[in-house]
Amino acid sequence: MPYPIRLGYVPIIDCAPLAVAQEAGIFERYGLNVRLQRELGWATVRDSLFYGDLDAAQAIAGIAFALGYGLSDLRCEVGVPLILNLHGNAITLSTRLPYAEIGDGAGLKKFLKNHWKSNRPFTLATTHRLSSHSVLLHAWLTRHGLLDTDIEIITLPPPLMADNLKSGTIDGYCADEPYNTVAILGGDGWSPATSVDISYGHPGNVLLVSGGFLQERKADAVKLTAALLESCRMCQDPAFREDLIAILAKRDFTGEADEILRNSLGGDFFNGVGKASSPAFHIFHGEGANRPSTDKASWTLAGLRSAGNLPEISCGSLSRLYREDIYMAAVASGQ
Repeated sequence: MPYPIRLGYVPIIDCAPLAVAQEAGIFERYGLNVRLQRELGWATVRDSLFYGDLDAAQAIAGIAFALGYGLSDLRCEVGVPLILNLHGNAITLSTRLPYAEIGDGAGLKKFLKNHWKSNRPFTLATTHRLSSHSVLLHAWLTRHGLLDTDIEIITLPPPLMADNLKSGTIDGYCADEPYNTVAILGGDGWSPATSVDISYGHPGNVLLVSGGFLQERKADAVKLTAALLESCRMCQDPAFREDLIAILAKRDFTGEADEILRNSLGGDFFNGVGKASSPAFHIFHGEGANRPSTDKASWTLAGLRSAGNLPEISCGSLSRLYREDIYMAAVASGQ
């Protein structure tokens, strides 16, 4: 049995390719011994990669920039050989905020000016300051002229979002599924916009591999990428959707009820106000979707800079981080 690959994940729908590869035996078919390691949020993924507790992980792309370019005290070589999905996020607001006045967000500025009475600022949460959620939230606030409003933005791990919304600690958030649906079906929230509405085609989570693993076990890195690419194809197949829901409902993964997962993955998304056809809400595979291209890296880089969450530093060649060479080797190995 080969030495195990320690592969981290966060219990959100975007972990689907990892969960399916494990449960469907795809890793084993590729001759890989993978040990999945559940993480609470993106900060623990970053730390575990830096300190060598993980060989690879499902991650937000911002962690690749943070570690690869030393945006904090933590710096190490990492690579992105695969994009795991597109989209999959949404903005959720508390039911204390009326849809009739706010709509898709266009009425929020007026509502806050005329009706917000609280001993604290209007508070929104994202999952990490370097996440696509921060990019999407900033874009949504910009679209509706809210950047000059007294809004506080904090960070929370995805599984804690709905509970904090219910308790009134926050007034809304931008997060991964199923944690928008958890609040919506629980009667505590409604969604004015999904990430499809805000930035169609945006990259979601990535496979992030440590530099040490890439150097010492490059063949296994290619196999891991190929296995997860096959799993992405399976996750996108409508005929596999009920099996995907059953896998993600397991305690080891999201542990959420089938009805919650089905709202997110079923093609029709109930946003707390009505049902909207949303076949592109989650894209796990499709033409170019999984390729770690520099244009996907540039979307993250430009978005984080626009949001003020990334300094204007020279990042050099993005191909040092986004490893299309590993991806192409994986594609060739699977043909």
